[in-house]
Amino acid sequence: MNTVSQRRYQDVAAELRELIRTEGFQTGDRLLTERQIALRLDVGRSLVRDAIIMLEVEGLVQVRQGSGVYLLGATQRQPDLTVDDIGPFELLEARMVLESAVAGLAAATVTKADIIAMREALDEERRCISAGDNDYQGDRRFHLLIAEATQNGVLVKLVADLWDRRDKSRMWAQLHSRIFDDTYRNCWLDDHRAILDALRARDSQRSQQAMRHHLSNVSATLMQLSDADDPAFDGFLFPTARTSQAFQSPAADRPSLGRNTKGDRS
Repeated sequence: MNTVSQRRYQDVAAELRELIRTEGFQTGDRLLTERQIALRLDVGRSLVRDAIIMLEVEGLVQVRQGSGVYLLGATQRQPDLTVDDIGPFELLEARMVLESAVAGLAAATVTKADIIAMREALDEERRCISAGDNDYQGDRRFHLLIAEATQNGVLVKLVADLWDRRDKSRMWAQLHSRIFDDTYRNCWLDDHRAILDALRARDSQRSQQAMRHHLSNVSATLMQLSDADDPAFDGFLFPTARTSQAFQSPAADRPSLGRNTKGDRS
């Protein structure tokens, strides 16, 4: 599906490659900040953010948290991404819009059997966290069960398609490879429990808000991967002005990221 927005961030990546070439950057050099690149190319920061992730997947650049974006040797580059590899923040925004609405609708149609299946999915998620297992099928299953509870086949296919695209995305995998702590998994499990409680109460507004809060916490976790306190690195993972209010989450709800060896794909 060759959408304009997908082609555009790849165009920005091509412009950034040309900028690197014309400015004479050498292997190991730190590139411009996201803000400087956005101003130079006259594009939005979300496009720059996804373009940099794309170049990182290709092996052209390396993002060092709290330090900046650095140029790698050309010999380390991998084949270009396909046009169908959607930017991770574009995908997260789509989930925010769709899955929040789906949760609100599901509250009106959810059955006892649906609730039981969702509870089992959360039990699976909890067991995996306790065992230090990198299997996140319980997470995916919980979200898809909510879509199925709407009894609307179109919505089920839309939600499943977003998750399939996320699971197959090399850019999404690259983004999540920078997460080094399982603490956030427990935070997101608590979010899932709150969503389930709202669905059990058949409260559409609370269900929608709980899902929005959950995806806000997901966004907040990704935001923490950039060190906003370092003036030399403004962080390409921060959301754009268009989505920052929708994704805003209280600081107390954001899990602290320490050092570990496990990643996540939630």
